[in-house]
Amino acid sequence: MGRYRIDIEYDGTPYCGWQRQDGHPSVQQSIEQALQHFCQHKVSLFGAGRTDTGVHALAQVAHFDLQKKWTPQKIIEATNGILRQQGDLIAVTNCQEVADDFDARFSATRRSYLYRIINRQAPLTLDRTRAWWVRFPLDADAMHEAAQVLVGHHDFTTFRSVNCQAKSPVKTLDVLDVKRHAEEIEITASSRSFLHNQVRSLVGTLKMVGDGKWTRQDVAFALQSKDRKQCGPVAPSCGLYLAGVDY
Repeated sequence: MGRYRIDIEYDGTPYCGWQRQDGHPSVQQSIEQALQHFCQHKVSLFGAGRTDTGVHALAQVAHFDLQKKWTPQKIIEATNGILRQQGDLIAVTNCQEVADDFDARFSATRRSYLYRIINRQAPLTLDRTRAWWVRFPLDADAMHEAAQVLVGHHDFTTFRSVNCQAKSPVKTLDVLDVKRHAEEIEITASSRSFLHNQVRSLVGTLKMVGDGKWTRQDVAFALQSKDRKQCGPVAPSCGLYLAGVDY
């Protein structure tokens, strides 16, 4: 038996998210079906993080065990071929055999997310399901300055979903940067782990700053309040990408 790690890219638009759900298409289920098709036995896939409905991935990581050893190149080619046949918007970009104690979720030391805002008057076409369209001008510099209030070790109760299953709302946010590139604003966030809806909640709050409706002090108050009702509107899922996982 061998354990393998794969890196995965996907467009999350047609899926209910990463995690398998009865009656709904998921990224996990599609890859498991592809693996099982060519290796001819049941395969359980374990991901580094659970992306929500409509959220994308540039570099999701997962591991699985196979009853016989295959070359990583064979796994890549076979899995991608079957995923294409299935009509999935998923690709395995890398594969390697790993030690039996490697765990895609629990061995991870940091996760990084990217959020894309397209800030222009014209509606989106190519990026319609891959970015948040904000028509009115945003002040990215003010957003970045306010974001620094959120960096560090905090109780993020304000920025977690009411359905979050994490045992504690306390997390250490290592990076929260906002940068403008022409009409696109990129928000990057890095932490060992995130709460459910945390990144989208942070982005929605920072957008209020970019609009001029909130200040840095308002963001600090929202954080310190530890009250979900003080959070800004949650940003849509289409602009969020799992950008990388460190080990």
